[in-house]
Amino acid sequence: MSDYRRWYVAGGTVFFTLVTYGRRPLFEHESARDMLRCSMRAAQASLPFETVAMVLLPDHLHTIWTLPPGDYDFSTRWKKIKRAFTVHWLESGGSEAAVTSAQQQRGSRGIWQRRFYEHQVRDEEELSALCDYIHYNPVKHGYARSPWDWLPSTFRRFVELGHYPQDWGRNEPLHISQFDFE
Repeated sequence: MSDYRRWYVAGGTVFFTLVTYGRRPLFEHESARDMLRCSMRAAQASLPFETVAMVLLPDHLHTIWTLPPGDYDFSTRWKKIKRAFTVHWLESGGSEAAVTSAQQQRGSRGIWQRRFYEHQVRDEEELSALCDYIHYNPVKHGYARSPWDWLPSTFRRFVELGHYPQDWGRNEPLHISQFDFE
């Protein structure tokens, strides 16, 4: 068993990657995207966080959150979100992948990969590079020709705020290749 330890920083800004179980393309369905949105809003209502940037691809998502001052518990938030999504997904007739008996004993379902990846954002330069990584991800995976063309993303909000020109990301930004969070 691994000895992995998460790094918690109260009030921190954190980059996350979450993946569906077996990389099943659950989020190619609008209804699944809506269920995830509702699950995130419900968790956010009880345990606040700010979504800085996000992209939702068919089989995974990347997001950056900033937690409230004095609060570091992103794990409970993700647990609530994943649980709520799973309940809504299964109640709506969504299927789950088969899991082993050991996974079943731990309470795992065939919806989400068991863990998630997190990375504490250290400074503004890294935040900017991670936002670029998030927004370029649909192009990287071949889902869109440019970030503007991919709707389940905060890219358009960033354009409206003046952080990017609308045609940004038609070519891979040079610093994107330093990250690999898939």
